[in-house]
Amino acid sequence: MQRRRFLQHTGVSGAVTALAWPLTGWAQSGPPPSEAKAPPLPELGTVWKLPPLTLLDGSQFSPDRVRGQVVVLYWWASTCPFCALQSPEMQKLWTEHQAKGLNLLALSVDRKKEDALPYLHKRGYTFPAAWVTPEFQAALPKPKGLPITVVLGRQGQVLQAERGQLFPEDVAQLARWWG
Repeated sequence: MQRRRFLQHTGVSGAVTALAWPLTGWAQSGPPPSEAKAPPLPELGTVWKLPPLTLLDGSQFSPDRVRGQVVVLYWWASTCPFCALQSPEMQKLWTEHQAKGLNLLALSVDRKKEDALPYLHKRGYTFPAAWVTPEFQAALPKPKGLPITVVLGRQGQVLQAERGQLFPEDVAQLARWWG
């Protein structure tokens, strides 16, 4: 986390983000209109209520199943170069900690649901993933930026909220919330 904070403080992160923005799937027309209206990262302590969602594998995510547990939300897109660097670390986190109580919900913001599943399969990602439906977006709007990582505590309160790529050591540090 220190390296990430240093880069943000020095402005390197913003410069890299500005240069890389055209590499995303939004290159031709700029960011989608929904991104311009996206809310900021939530304040720590804010309570979020998770809506139900159908996962890409066809199973159902039920908020009742994770009630009283820590949940990591990870917004990503198959066209996001920073997500491409962070997703393998999220898979590693999932593989190492799912048996220890990790609840991870990866939320694809790809323009089409059909883009997300082949991307996950091709890379061997097994973490629970869903495509963000308009209904889910209305109930729990994605904060501005990508990737977005939010950790919710046992009562649904925001414990940590990060915009931009997390380095491997930052992703590994997420384990402190349920370990």
